[in-house]
Amino acid sequence: MASIRKEIPLDARAEDVWAAVRDIGALHTRLVPGFVTDTKLEPGARIVTFANGMIVKELIVDLDDKARRLVWSAVGGRLSHHNASAQVFADGDGRSRLVWTADLLPDELAGDIRTMMDHGAAAMQKAFAKR
Repeated sequence: MASIRKEIPLDARAEDVWAAVRDIGALHTRLVPGFVTDTKLEPGARIVTFANGMIVKELIVDLDDKARRLVWSAVGGRLSHHNASAQVFADGDGRSRLVWTADLLPDELAGDIRTMMDHGAAAMQKAFAKR
C-alpha cells in the first residue's frame, strides 16, 4: 500500500486553518480554491469536483475538533482503497502546519495522487498567504 505524507506550512493560526478544514462543504471556497472547484454535501459524504474535471465521492470518517483532525475515504474510480487525513498543528506565532496523509491502492496510482496533493498544498498555501 502506498502512503503519502505532506507537511504543509501555513501563514495562519491553527484555529483559522482548522475552521476551514472542518467546514467540509467549503473546500472550493475556503481551503483549496482553484484546486477544488465545487463541493456538494450529502449525508456522511461530500462530492468533490477538482480543477482537472475529476469528481470524487469522499466519505467523512471522523471529524475531531479536539485533535483538529479530519479523516475521509474516497470511493469509486480507479482506486481500490483510499483513506486520508488532515491534521492541523500550531507552529509558532500566527503560523500552523497541516499534515496531510493518504494511504491508497493500487500502488501504481501513488504518483498521480502525490501530484494532486502537491497542487492541493500549493492552493492551501495561497489561500492562507498573508496579504
